[in-house]
Amino acid sequence: MISKDIREQIIALVHKEVVPAIGCTEPMAVALCTAKAKEQLGCKPEKIVALLSANILKNAMGVGIPGTGMIGLPIAIALGALIGKSEYQLEVLKDLTPEALEEGKQYITEDRIDIRLKDGKCDKLYIEIIASAGDRQETAIIAGSHTHFVSGDASYARTAASDEDDEIALNMRLVYDFATTAPLDEIRFIEEARTYNMNAAREALKGNHGHNLGKTIDRPLAKGIFGNSIYSHIISRTASACDARMGGAMIPVMSNSGSGNQGICATNPVCVYAKENENTEEELLRALMLSHLTAIYIKQSLGKLSALCGCVVASIGSSCGITYLMGGDYERICYAVKNMIANLTGMICDGAKPSCSLKITSGVSTALLSALLAMEGKCVSQDEGIVDDCVDKSIHNLTSIGAEAMCKTDDMVLNIMTSKKH
Repeated sequence: MISKDIREQIIALVHKEVVPAIGCTEPMAVALCTAKAKEQLGCKPEKIVALLSANILKNAMGVGIPGTGMIGLPIAIALGALIGKSEYQLEVLKDLTPEALEEGKQYITEDRIDIRLKDGKCDKLYIEIIASAGDRQETAIIAGSHTHFVSGDASYARTAASDEDDEIALNMRLVYDFATTAPLDEIRFIEEARTYNMNAAREALKGNHGHNLGKTIDRPLAKGIFGNSIYSHIISRTASACDARMGGAMIPVMSNSGSGNQGICATNPVCVYAKENENTEEELLRALMLSHLTAIYIKQSLGKLSALCGCVVASIGSSCGITYLMGGDYERICYAVKNMIANLTGMICDGAKPSCSLKITSGVSTALLSALLAMEGKCVSQDEGIVDDCVDKSIHNLTSIGAEAMCKTDDMVLNIMTSKKH
């Protein structure tokens, strides 16, 4: 049994990393930083300069901004300056009204916003907003995580000691033991993830969002291909929530490690499988905690933003959760992790956008396949690729590729994205 002190540290970590968000977290973080700079200024800014890391820029260029029918950073920054409240955190724009939207559009046409790539070395998650009015100027900086404000001036380039330095260091055994043995009352809060993210899937089906992938999978032609099965229901409910989020629907989701898509991917496959497999409520809650905490563990060494698509991380979590719901023990869950790493390593992140639902579907499909193989006692061996006998070493092999080896890939992706003619 894990000690109460360790359990409390893990619970605090999950509370910190699994939080509600409206819209894609990167533009929302930029809007949040803008709102903070505006509040420090004490009035509506006449001019805003946004200095952003490459990864923030990449993830905010092509995604829908909730309730606006528009994409990208200008409208997020404008609304952050006009109606954003920093106390709302990643729900910073929830007070949006039609009048505010029109004012935001006007703010953009007046050429008040200047968006640039931050010069020099900075954190992969770095946002610096300089707001000015007359001869007054205020700067707000977020670095390290999507809501972590740091002190410094405009020359600040790298967050020093962040809150993450005090986080408990996870490993797969600790993740499994906590999820499967912690008193149920201590982890029941993870049910909120189901409430938010399954609701997002239901609400998405009422409209047309993104590429409508979730709705497409529910249609007769797709049913003739995929069948009316647990598999088709899982990918439909997961893709639908992503369609809505990336398409700019005003629907909150429960995020994981700063990503709404990761939160959806760690939640919905587990919830759908548990319902259709008739698992107990306790089994579902423990599977959800296992899924979310696995994703958090992997992100500890990968970082909040990287060149590796977040669906790889979250799908590993959901594969663990589904394996548990199938009756898998720790050994089988480790098999599922290794099977996932053998398959999805190298999937690039080319920004947040409506087509993220396609990547999520690939991840969830692989999660199910990996779980099934694991339950059959099948596991990719250490003689194959980057998989190691040790599950934790396998995970760190994955994250070292995503955090280090794929940096040049990340640069190329951003270069391609910013060089396209529209």
